[in-house]
Amino acid sequence: MTESTNGRPNPGPERHRGAVTLRRDSIPPSTADQKLLDSHNRGEWKTKDAWRALRILSEFVEGFDTLADLPPAVSVFGSARSGPDSYECELAERLGAALAEAGYAVITGGGPGVMEAANRGATEAGGMSVGLGIELPFEQGLNDWVDVGIDFRYFFVRKTMFVKYAQAFVVLPGGFGTLDELFEAITLVQTKKVTRFPVILMGAEYWGGLVDWLKRRMLDEGKISAMDLDLIQITDDVDEAVRIIVDADAALHDTNGTR
Repeated sequence: MTESTNGRPNPGPERHRGAVTLRRDSIPPSTADQKLLDSHNRGEWKTKDAWRALRILSEFVEGFDTLADLPPAVSVFGSARSGPDSYECELAERLGAALAEAGYAVITGGGPGVMEAANRGATEAGGMSVGLGIELPFEQGLNDWVDVGIDFRYFFVRKTMFVKYAQAFVVLPGGFGTLDELFEAITLVQTKKVTRFPVILMGAEYWGGLVDWLKRRMLDEGKISAMDLDLIQITDDVDEAVRIIVDADAALHDTNGTR
């Protein structure tokens, strides 16, 4: 174990597994998701998967119990790799503040980059800032602007929480994880697995090529319909994004007769 300059032990790398914190040599070489989904370890399927099912259930219970009293919320996605001075982080911080001022909690993956910026904007504006972390080989940890944080072992449990407690998704520039959340949300709305809610892309220049491809290939070749493209809205205007969410929320309540 190495020591820092003040004589205290250097904690080194750190990984969170639910309520458990692992450091240094205690960090295993794989994650809980990898062990669950690894088809090479067939011998464990009968001996360990049943117990994993209980752990998965406990994560659902923990998430539902913790988030049940949230006010209306919006899930915000974007890259953990974006620098604090980047355009998307500046946009995310303003968005987080505007959502908080409109009465919405802000839910992110709890990491750095765009997620941290959105959490910061919400917290500084006096709103509720939520971070849903995940166990990764390259541990990030929850950022300091999260008011309510949960660390999950399993991606699919975490992804359920993003959808269940959100009145809308706002997606800023990001990588594979961001695309995963974007297309899962669109698929759930398209297939009517969830009540329709806004899916908003912010960063029009960044998303422009993807949207053009959706139109030129998927739409033109009949893989999707024109109505499917209507599930996505694009704006770089924070006020417009919030207005889309507020209007959709009001329309849903009117339809259900609750207002």
